[in-house]
Amino acid sequence: MVTSATLRSYLHLHFLVLIWGFTAVVGLMVSVSPIVLVFYRTFIAVAGLAIVIWVKRKSFSVFNNADLGKMLLTGIILASHWILFFASARVSTASVCLAGMATTSLWTSFIEPFVNKKPVKPLEVALGMMAFAGLYVVFRFEFNHALGLGLALASALLCAIFTVVNSRLVKRYDGFVITFYEMIGASIFTLAFAFVARWQAWTPESPIWPAAADWIWILFLALVCTVYAAAMSVELMKQFSAYLINLTINLEPVYGIALAFFFFGEKERMTSGFYLGTLLILMAVLLYPVLSRWQPSEKSVSGS
Repeated sequence: MVTSATLRSYLHLHFLVLIWGFTAVVGLMVSVSPIVLVFYRTFIAVAGLAIVIWVKRKSFSVFNNADLGKMLLTGIILASHWILFFASARVSTASVCLAGMATTSLWTSFIEPFVNKKPVKPLEVALGMMAFAGLYVVFRFEFNHALGLGLALASALLCAIFTVVNSRLVKRYDGFVITFYEMIGASIFTLAFAFVARWQAWTPESPIWPAAADWIWILFLALVCTVYAAAMSVELMKQFSAYLINLTINLEPVYGIALAFFFFGEKERMTSGFYLGTLLILMAVLLYPVLSRWQPSEKSVSGS
């Protein structure tokens, strides 16, 4: 039986996914390159998280250098995921980018059992493949956005790795502390990457310093989507498996596509095939909590 506390946590997770669905829209509203955008996002997030940890009187310490290294490295994975995510939206549309992210659960269904040394669950693979079938339908009808879909697929793979690694770290550390060190790793990586990109002229037309209007969206990404949403999602990993979290994140295209159409109108209108594929993704999300009730209960599902 689902308790009220579990229901609140699940609704909280959906609220976080709604916030993340808005990030692709935000990425199209700023003038800086995806690399620079992720740098400002993570750099400001470090300051915000430091304040939160200090106010809550939490400890900044970690048990050993190995764990610290894992957090910093995971931050680099997260930064790479965000760079590819925003780049996908830039070269295609926010809707295509979000649809490609729906394969996160498919990647997770293979990565999580491998990392945790557990057998692959047929149900998770089947629903992941269903989500992937939805992506295939999208790809068939939106072939002109192949590059954007490819970048989104790579971003989804990195997102799956990031979530699985965090699901192990959260068993020993507070979510805000984990996110704090990950943002440090991400900001150092993106700063170095931004200099290399400028030196190699990969982003010659993109400014380094954001325009005045950009700061509103950058602060939203840093404080709402990162300090709040990212840290809270890590905390929710104590209750839910990485697979369930990433499967719920598949709703990000649904929320994001609706938001993109609201902000950009006809530019984000897609073919009927696109929406059919998105419907398959939504069905995979809704079927998981129903079908999983008939699966043998496992300790890992509760996030313990």
